[in-house]
Amino acid sequence: MHFSIPETESRSGDSGGSAYVLRKEYGANVLPAFPPKKLFSLTPAEVEQRREQLEKYMQAVRQDPLLGSSETFNSFLRRAQQETQQVPTEEVSLEVLLSNGQKVLVNVLTSDQTEDVLEAVAAKLDLPDDLIGYFSLFLVREKEDGAFSFVRKLQEFELPYVSVTSLRSQEYKIVLRKSYWDSAYDDDVMENRVGLNLLYAQTVSDIERGWILVTKEQHRQLKSLQEKVSKKEFLRLAQTLRHYGYLRFDACVADFPEKDCPVVVSAGNSELSLQLRLPGQQLREGSFRVTRMRCWRVTSSVPLPSGGTSSPGRGRGEVRLELAFEYLMSKDRLQWVTITSPQAIMMSICLQSMVDELMVKKSGGSIRKMLRRRVGGTLRRSDSQQAVKSPPLLESPDASRDTMVKLSSKLSAVSLRGIGTPSTDASASDVHGNFAFEGIGDEDL
Repeated sequence: MHFSIPETESRSGDSGGSAYVLRKEYGANVLPAFPPKKLFSLTPAEVEQRREQLEKYMQAVRQDPLLGSSETFNSFLRRAQQETQQVPTEEVSLEVLLSNGQKVLVNVLTSDQTEDVLEAVAAKLDLPDDLIGYFSLFLVREKEDGAFSFVRKLQEFELPYVSVTSLRSQEYKIVLRKSYWDSAYDDDVMENRVGLNLLYAQTVSDIERGWILVTKEQHRQLKSLQEKVSKKEFLRLAQTLRHYGYLRFDACVADFPEKDCPVVVSAGNSELSLQLRLPGQQLREGSFRVTRMRCWRVTSSVPLPSGGTSSPGRGRGEVRLELAFEYLMSKDRLQWVTITSPQAIMMSICLQSMVDELMVKKSGGSIRKMLRRRVGGTLRRSDSQQAVKSPPLLESPDASRDTMVKLSSKLSAVSLRGIGTPSTDASASDVHGNFAFEGIGDEDL
């Protein structure tokens, strides 16, 4: 993909100047195509279209650590968001929800990025600075039954106030939730009173939603601990339960174990879980470890009508997102699994963050340092995060690959391409390798 900004824009204005610098610094082929900016005022429909394009763009580039660590690039995206929505810089009150529905009001600037807002929420809650990196802000849509549908994790270079208000609906909220996947990190959070309360509130909420799988006996034990306000003991028991700390997505469709199979996808503990109901209401679950995913990709497509030709008048709602990953089913057998869901990009970002966490743990780094901090007016990553590099592009999916390289020598991040333009086919250039892929022998399967 190429970074395409009109020549008139690339020579004038802050955003255009940044675009020129970025092309010069990273090369046109590194950057996905950026939504072009028109020279004249946008109509409301065009503003909404550009907002959607910008949102997809930001989610796509989130998975390239090289771009994510560039302050030039982050500044460019922040200005683009403000310019698109025509939001002046001013102080406002922003509402952030905790997992239990409690509201936290913080005073921020409309131009404050996610890190600024997260720090403001932490300060309001009295959460220590060294625990901020354990939590993130998420954009969610509140359903009629009060449940949350996760839209995306707010990126470092996003402006949360602009992101939530530009949707122009009271359904959309910002929620604070823990950002890590390995429950071993709970110990760090539970050492602090505020951290303990946040983790406890999230776990209680997840159990009430049915995200965490609980038997009747386990539920009785949890209820008893809850009545005694034994929060640490409650969490210790919850840690032993299936899907503890997982993030659940809306019901969708997968081609596993068979085509057009209705499933519920959950992400956590370095895996994707697919749950489905069999005849007789029997629950079946398939788990896919991230270390066995050789590569994955997200593609958008427009389904063709029965006549086989596309119609120029198709609605935007018919564009379909798919997450596909190539999985090591057995020692010598790789198989593609495809999930069709509007939340495919969010699923991919969850996979990416699991890989990041595995990398930090493997390198001996600390999750406390994963949060990007300002140093001397610029944004920097810790040494463990700077070690994250995009893998070389795989030529093509190849189930007959001879050598499986072990995790210790093949850890790196996964990139995402092919988000901007709907397509019906994903070429080899859209596929990126997962360097958390681990070759496993039959004895381990």
